Amino acid sequence: MSQQPTLSGAGLILRAVVPADGAALIAILRTPEVARWWGDDVDDDTWPVDDDPDTVKFAIEVDGRVAGLVQYSEELDPMYRHAGIDIFLDPKLQGRGLGREAVRTLARYLFSERRHHRIVIDPAAQNHRAISTYAAVGFRTVGVLREYERNPDGTGWHDGVLMELLVSELT
Repeated sequence: MSQQPTLSGAGLILRAVVPADGAALIAILRTPEVARWWGDDVDDDTWPVDDDPDTVKFAIEVDGRVAGLVQYSEELDPMYRHAGIDIFLDPKLQGRGLGREAVRTLARYLFSERRHHRIVIDPAAQNHRAISTYAAVGFRTVGVLREYERNPDGTGWHDGVLMELLVSELT
């Protein structure tokens, strides 16, 4: 992929993740509120910069500090072209509309610059906060993925909700 842009949203900036962001992002990832959904088993030496070359990661910056991470991946086959996104935000900053704004800002970029017409996201079915955040941006639930994802503690599986946003639905 080409040079990653810096994206501006209301009250936040999305910028390329750099190695110096690792400690702050790992600290957020390991909070109980985030680890519940993401797990916290990451390599402190390489995450989040070198863990997945198929994912483009942005640090969410609020008031000059790292507040979370939003990322996307792309299916580039012309028959199925779309992007998938995911996000986590520092629990201390949740409830202020920042997650919604980060998702909206990334969606605008994926639609206008990366030329996607559809974006998907797949939160855990019990992650009601995330589901309502995505719905507020315009995502619609299109199905339930049964026993979709392993529980972060490895004890079993949980359902996921498949949500999508078409370019015409972004609010």
